[in-house]
Amino acid sequence: MSLATSPRTGTTIRADGWGWRHAGRDEWAVTSLDLHIREGERVLLLGASGAGKSTLLHGIAGILGGQEDGDERGTLLVDGAPPSRRRDRIGLVLQDPDSQVILSRVGDDVAFGMENLRVPRQSIWQRVRVALKRVGLTVPMDHNTSRLSGGQKQRLALAGVIAMEPGLILLDEPTANLDPAGVHEVRDAVVAVADRTGATLVVIEHRTEIWLPVVDRAVVLGHDGIIADGPAAATVEQEQEMLLTAGVWVPGAPLPHLERTRSTDERVVITASQLAVGHTSETHRRRRLEFEVRRGRTTVVTGPNGAGKSTLALTLGGLIPAAAGRLEATTEFAPDPRRLDPSAWRSKELLTRIGSVFQDPEHQFLAATVRDELAIGPRALKFDDDRIATLTEDLLHRLRLNHLADANPYTLSGGEKRRLSVATVLATQPDVIVLDEPTFGQDRRTWEELVQLIADVVDAGTAVVAVTHDEEFAQLLADDWIELPAWETEEEAVTR
Repeated sequence: MSLATSPRTGTTIRADGWGWRHAGRDEWAVTSLDLHIREGERVLLLGASGAGKSTLLHGIAGILGGQEDGDERGTLLVDGAPPSRRRDRIGLVLQDPDSQVILSRVGDDVAFGMENLRVPRQSIWQRVRVALKRVGLTVPMDHNTSRLSGGQKQRLALAGVIAMEPGLILLDEPTANLDPAGVHEVRDAVVAVADRTGATLVVIEHRTEIWLPVVDRAVVLGHDGIIADGPAAATVEQEQEMLLTAGVWVPGAPLPHLERTRSTDERVVITASQLAVGHTSETHRRRRLEFEVRRGRTTVVTGPNGAGKSTLALTLGGLIPAAAGRLEATTEFAPDPRRLDPSAWRSKELLTRIGSVFQDPEHQFLAATVRDELAIGPRALKFDDDRIATLTEDLLHRLRLNHLADANPYTLSGGEKRRLSVATVLATQPDVIVLDEPTFGQDRRTWEELVQLIADVVDAGTAVVAVTHDEEFAQLLADDWIELPAWETEEEAVTR
């Protein structure tokens, strides 16, 4: 079952002294970069969160914008020309899959790129079906894209790129929102296309063990340029200590030891009884959840893409009502004993009781600077200026965002945006925190610091509910577990 209609070849990439600085920022995201990637080469791009990996990928894709968006120096060429003139040869999957969904139906969205490339109409729909199958997106072709989960949207974006068969495949954290089975499924689909077409592949991924077996070369980007470059497996093995210091996930490195002082307060704050979440009548007949959320404990929610994890998080956060059954706070925790359902609470009542971190960090940014973003919640709660200043500076320091205090939140890297979104919730000090993929986009160093911070919050008596595909996060922090099965089964969610 082939997608190819004719042999294709890969592209070359050359950067000579290239750099980019976002508008309004003093520091360069990438500076004085010299890099040559040969046709058909497969490169794993590594580096700490904020080292400029995504900026480089966007530069190669030709989507950084013009002078009003930032400053550029040096040269960056794809097949000997500026990337903006080679866009018909480039397939890009961004960190944020939402930003790549264009059309309202799944099949049309996958077909969009091929239509722009003037692929013969009779070939398009066969390639759409094959691409969707290869990435494991098993929904009808006319399924509404707005109803896809984050992981399903990531598969959709990959299907669009695979169907286009570009000469250059650029992937920015392509498996970050995928369930464990989907990670290998998607990787193998990308490799199969590269094998068949000879495409050049550049992939950013913090978790090196996924891509090391299938890439030729590892390039490690630091804040001052390339700090390591060579054959993938040998480079990671030889430079292990340096890579760990730089925040790279090195296979086999032990997980950190968390400093814990467990809270003795484990009172129940929220109870679910025969709870169903979602939007369709089908949801009402299936998926009946029974669980308790307790202070001083972490509840981890896992399951395959599309199982309803993010919808459950929104329901727990009081942001959408339950589809069926009951979700109730205890009378002690609720603002009013007559209103136990969090979806009936006012926004200010939620602010101090339940804080939510969305799957897409940008959905909760409101301010023009990182510092002001952190201060929004405390100001709404009428904290005094000294308390706000102390709180924001502490969070900026602990989450390694202090050097970005005056930056626009939308110009941060994906990992930095995630840390900021977590910090905005921590700033209001709620009793319950609901986190959707809290460790997305983190290098090992920032991951360890974020996990320790969440552990500290739990140990202080806060209840944390975390939706995650991160097995290491669950291994270290899970006290209770809600596992949602795939929609194809009739089983109820298993709570353990």
